[in-house]
Amino acid sequence: MEAFSVHLKSLHEFLDRCRTKSKNLLDTLEDEMARVGYRRVSSWEQRSDRQLEGVELDEVFEDWASGKDLNRPQWEAAAKYLRRGDVLFVHSMDRLARNLSDLLATVQGLNDRGVEVRFVRENLCFEPGAGTNPMARLMLSMLGAVAEFEPSLILELQREGIAHAKHLGADAGRKRALSDDQVEQVRQRLHAGEKVARVAREMGISRQTVYSHVLK
Repeated sequence: MEAFSVHLKSLHEFLDRCRTKSKNLLDTLEDEMARVGYRRVSSWEQRSDRQLEGVELDEVFEDWASGKDLNRPQWEAAAKYLRRGDVLFVHSMDRLARNLSDLLATVQGLNDRGVEVRFVRENLCFEPGAGTNPMARLMLSMLGAVAEFEPSLILELQREGIAHAKHLGADAGRKRALSDDQVEQVRQRLHAGEKVARVAREMGISRQTVYSHVLK
């Protein structure tokens, strides 16, 4: 009985040492984990500092480029930098990829490498192994499709608006350069033999305006 007690005590001590080593290992892995941010803006007029605002990051990569594909220097640098256990923070899905197939492949590829992906605006997190989860993949596909479809919808609405404005006689939202009376005045002067350049200069308009509004 005494021998059994000794063995039991030794077992407890061994388990305690294992727990301590496991905790130390987890602490070490957590310390080595990098929180990496990726930001993208399409033009110099846009501001990137509002993306990932308030998120603590160890490293940030930023592209000034279109999201039509993944051929972006800083994204390629970020992809090479990421290691197993790292977490990638992106402001929103459309900042990472506009194309649904690129978005799915990128997230899946990072998860396969052991990298967690977080989209801040959508408040979504895709951990390693999540790509094999049907619900997670469905959610990513649905939101990615919206991100891909939204710019096309806006562009289509813009085109319809311009076409409607032209149909009503407007010049894509611009005010007419000449009134009806001025058009008639220019027409009479040209009919009298005056040069287009002189009439345009004295009327304070361009020659293109004369051609567009009078000689069309």
